[in-house]
Amino acid sequence: MKTILTTILFSLCGLCLHAAQQQPGTIQVDQPELRLWYDTAATYFEESLPIGNGKMGALVYGGAIDNVIYLNDITLWTGKPIDRTMDQDAHQWIPEIRKALFAEDYRKADQLQLKVQGNNSQYYQPLATLHLTNANKAATSRYYRELDIDSALCHDRFTQEGVTYEREYFASHPDQVIAIRITADRKGAINYDLLLDAQVPHRCRTVVSQGRGATHSAITLMGHATGDEQETTHFCSILQLSTPDGTATTSHDTLHIRNASELTLYFINETSFHGADKHPVKEGAPYIDAITNQQWHLHNYSYEQLRQRHISDYQGIFKRFQLQLGETKNDPSRTTEQQLKDYTEQKMANPYIETLYTQYGRYLLISCSRTPGVPANLQGLWGTKVYMPWRGNYTMNINLEENYWPAFVANMQEMALPLDQFTASLAANGQHMARNYYQITRGWCASHNSDIWAMANPVGEKKESPKWSNWNMGGAWLVHTLWERYAFTQDKNYLRDTAFPLMRGAAEFCLDWLVENPNKPDELITAPSTSPENEYITDQGYRGTTCYGGTADLAIIRELFTNTLEAIRILNKMEGKKAPDSQQRQQLAREISAKLSRLHPYTIGQEGDLNEWYHDWKDSDPQHRHQSHLIGLYPGQHLTDAKLLKACEHTLIQKGKRTTGWSTGWRINLWARLKKAEEAYQTFQTLLAYVAPDGAREKGRGGGGTYPNLFDAHPPFQIDGNFGGTAGVCEMLLQSRLQGDQPEIELLPALPQAWKEGSVRGICARGGITVDMRWSKGQLTQAVFTAQENTTVTVKYNGESKKLKLKKGVGRSL
Repeated sequence: MKTILTTILFSLCGLCLHAAQQQPGTIQVDQPELRLWYDTAATYFEESLPIGNGKMGALVYGGAIDNVIYLNDITLWTGKPIDRTMDQDAHQWIPEIRKALFAEDYRKADQLQLKVQGNNSQYYQPLATLHLTNANKAATSRYYRELDIDSALCHDRFTQEGVTYEREYFASHPDQVIAIRITADRKGAINYDLLLDAQVPHRCRTVVSQGRGATHSAITLMGHATGDEQETTHFCSILQLSTPDGTATTSHDTLHIRNASELTLYFINETSFHGADKHPVKEGAPYIDAITNQQWHLHNYSYEQLRQRHISDYQGIFKRFQLQLGETKNDPSRTTEQQLKDYTEQKMANPYIETLYTQYGRYLLISCSRTPGVPANLQGLWGTKVYMPWRGNYTMNINLEENYWPAFVANMQEMALPLDQFTASLAANGQHMARNYYQITRGWCASHNSDIWAMANPVGEKKESPKWSNWNMGGAWLVHTLWERYAFTQDKNYLRDTAFPLMRGAAEFCLDWLVENPNKPDELITAPSTSPENEYITDQGYRGTTCYGGTADLAIIRELFTNTLEAIRILNKMEGKKAPDSQQRQQLAREISAKLSRLHPYTIGQEGDLNEWYHDWKDSDPQHRHQSHLIGLYPGQHLTDAKLLKACEHTLIQKGKRTTGWSTGWRINLWARLKKAEEAYQTFQTLLAYVAPDGAREKGRGGGGTYPNLFDAHPPFQIDGNFGGTAGVCEMLLQSRLQGDQPEIELLPALPQAWKEGSVRGICARGGITVDMRWSKGQLTQAVFTAQENTTVTVKYNGESKKLKLKKGVGRSL
């Protein structure tokens, strides 16, 4: 039977090969229209529809009478650049903490850790709130609201007194504008009151002018983030309106539009943020000049032109990756919320909602991560509160990293560029924090939290639990994303100029942070150590957080050291031994190799699980949401030993099936990496389980699922769960690794029974390879590979293995 299948496969692929040589990637994917839709306006944040251009974002609540739109700018934060001299003597406590740890006095170590804490992060801020109030107060009917993620266009419509009103919204990246158009099918029927307001300190001004037969008006909002006006970010927003035949008047801060047939609104914003190291007032960006230029820029294009420029830009990224899971069809009879409820409560199979959710993660990342130096935060860029949950900051013990897991595999590598620049800012601050808190003068470190100012110090303010405050592996983990960019793109210039310098600095810090275990001098460990946000129970019953030789620390260091050694090998091969810094790289490689071999090894507990702590201690919460000691399995790749993999499986079984949203997203990837298809799929189903809005929780279950607008329910909303889910689906369909200079790809490594039929186009593999494939009855039937450079790849599929030679830019079938 295998021989017959192979013959059929090669026959099919032979037909594709000729076409692929003409146009790489010839497998067509019958992806359905991808739309979130609802028959009511949003009442809660978790029902609103997000749009964004990578810098500005809007949450469209809709509504026939009072349409509320929350507006955001990803660069609007409280505060200013960090004080690099803070806590210069904090490092004096490290020897005391180590002394307590090695005396097994964990209570004292926990207490002393408070002395090695700095400031907490600044706050991400909401920008403004726009009220589009319909002055026609008659009853309305046939309300419809949708977000089309194929084109990144939001719409709603309704009928009132026989007139159908339609509104369209989009956030354009090329033109840096949020545009809204309101139309009616009866001339002169549009009557609106428009109010632009803000929760942060602000002042507002309205202007009306008449010219060329049209009415033009604008609302200008100026203000600053919460706090001292001279020590925080300022902004200027302009809402520009035009109507060909209506009239405009003002009263207080409101614009009144009457008897219009059409109304066009453009919202633009600029802030004084000028980089992580620039004071937002004394060295702020010329934001008034910038927004004036933006106003003039908009005069160059009609609404239709702006719309088309937006769609072309967005689809240029979004359409690279297409997916079909099973018999994927949209169901126009059930709203997205109802489909999600039925999927959860009635266990109704729905490949459409699974495909939609996967692609929604890509939509969100494209919409919130296109600003140099400012990556997606915990909420992406969407929020409605002055004090966002968890300050809306960057949490670097998993959440910021998870935001970028789908960036490369799901074919949108540009979206991770803001993280490169942010990491460079972290490194600049982190070298000072390494010295101040740990007396380490080589390299740099970062900690649990950061913000737009790239703070790198341990947080906690001398009073909060070490279980999350005292952790210094943020930089060492974050540079893994930079290595991934190289692994997926094979861009050696990027490796040399951007990734390696930052990896080297993170590795140098870790080399000097490691200490000999006094009870086992041939062994290197970290001390003090924590396992992010988790607590242990010692054999004596003490419940604590500070320890030595935590598995998560050593997993991150192993991955970093392994990747840094490989980077050195590649750069030496690329540049030769005569390169200016070749000798220094070789010296670093020798030092890393020596210490890598001495790291405390992984150990397996009595229950068969992978130990999270140096000792086989029990977890205070066995089902804790964090599984940081499994980093070496995913997103890392160094944990491959069969016994250790079995221990990872036992650990996931111990963790159970219910957890928070981002943690569920991570577990999909962990199960997929273990090749456990059904477990990965069941976890994905858990991630998609319906969760009612936070303000209506009595209507649904708790957290760890998906809100009506498909936002991840941590709860409350954290966007990393969305991104972890998208990455998890990709991990189930394709896994790859670099074996020296040759990539290895496994197709359909964790394909569940529910997806026995399907196809994907534009999924990416390490080694600079794009894959299009189709499968039927759970078996691969067709695949085309396109490489960015000439290479040889080993492909595993259907229980077989084959080597393929790929030519740059030329599609090759199996």
